[in-house]
Amino acid sequence: MQKRSQTSREVIVRATAELIAAGRPADAGLVNICNAAGVTRGALYHHFRSIATLVGEVHEQARGRVLALVGESFARRDAEAPAHFSAALGEALTDDHLVRAGLRLAPDGTEEPPRLREEMLERVRAEILAGAPETADRSVLADLAVVVIAGLESLGYADRDWWSRGSAKRIWDVLLPLFAEAGPDGAEGGAGSGPVTGPARAAEVSGRPSG
Repeated sequence: MQKRSQTSREVIVRATAELIAAGRPADAGLVNICNAAGVTRGALYHHFRSIATLVGEVHEQARGRVLALVGESFARRDAEAPAHFSAALGEALTDDHLVRAGLRLAPDGTEEPPRLREEMLERVRAEILAGAPETADRSVLADLAVVVIAGLESLGYADRDWWSRGSAKRIWDVLLPLFAEAGPDGAEGGAGSGPVTGPARAAEVSGRPSG
């Protein structure tokens, strides 16, 4: 019985995420959610005391997935970490309704800042600067990474090709040498810069040949 209840709860969350991902948070109203999830009003309110609480759960689950991507991408603390995250985020936005919906939401289930998107970008910037002096050059590189990641995410809502690894690769082919030169410790030629940079290194990040 408990397993069935949990399954019903996840069906409701998934249906809500799909409605938001396909349109906007306002589309996740009571009637639409019940129809999409195939549940009654009573069943929905059995699991969630309000629609705001339900949408907040979408945010919370998406937050867990997005922050896990950040953690995995920056675990090695190398110069290619922002490119790894950019590619991973694009895949998640393409394949995961929960992530696509959750990025647009605040913890209280509204669209009011700070949304998960802003938290994600702040976390990425902090990870790039972590353990390194925040020099002017390092700060600019962190800002540049945030601009690229935010830009690809925004553009993808109109054309999903921007979320593809190929699109990310074209951008990071140009940027990776800058990050490699700075190194993860903020010093030119620092650890992680390595001998392979530019298009060849970006190809390794994207999993595609550089030719």
